[in-house]
Amino acid sequence: MTTPGAISRFANPEPAPPASFAWTATTTMDKPHAPATERNREPILGVLRRHFADRHHVLEIGSGTGQHAIHFAAALPHLSWQTSEQPQYLPGIRLWLAEAQLPNTPEPVALDVNVPFASPRRYDAIFSANTLHIMSWPEVERLFALLPSLMTSGALFCCYGPFNYGGRFTSASNAQFDAALKLDDPRRGIRDIEAVDALAHNAGLVMIEDAEMPANNRCITWRRLTGA
Repeated sequence: MTTPGAISRFANPEPAPPASFAWTATTTMDKPHAPATERNREPILGVLRRHFADRHHVLEIGSGTGQHAIHFAAALPHLSWQTSEQPQYLPGIRLWLAEAQLPNTPEPVALDVNVPFASPRRYDAIFSANTLHIMSWPEVERLFALLPSLMTSGALFCCYGPFNYGGRFTSASNAQFDAALKLDDPRRGIRDIEAVDALAHNAGLVMIEDAEMPANNRCITWRRLTGA
């Protein structure tokens, strides 16, 4: 069972996974492979094109296999796309980065919300996909508490995944996915957007867009307030 502190996730509700949905060793030329990233990458890219057009340095939190990173870095070459993950997943990310040979994807860094992290720089954009429902709630709190130390003034945080609204699931498939998450680990689960937004507010962030995405997902973008 994957430790919930792992920001890492290799499954999401696109479509609903089987009861045992931890990442399986699907490989492409010995690289880890998450099929969901190929289904959601274009809708996410549409959001990133709008919000990251004037950004320069992006930190991806919970890069998983690294597939999102190479797709977005290739499509948005003006960005330096910094991947991060728990140490045990970095070798897989390196395989994808090495194959792509992009000039704007530096060496991935180890980042786990349960371990102190001193970033060598601040970023004007942060991206994370399908992480909050894999982490326990205390770890979600730690993630948002960490953000101010990672972000420049006015930086953006773009977070993709499923959310509840008003304490309710937005679809039957999301309810089924939440049940599967909790079956695997009761500390996991789809988060209420109101609770997540309260954490963002406490971190000095204000929501600027809540974009509807395919397969009952959302892409939420927050901006760090100047002087926060």
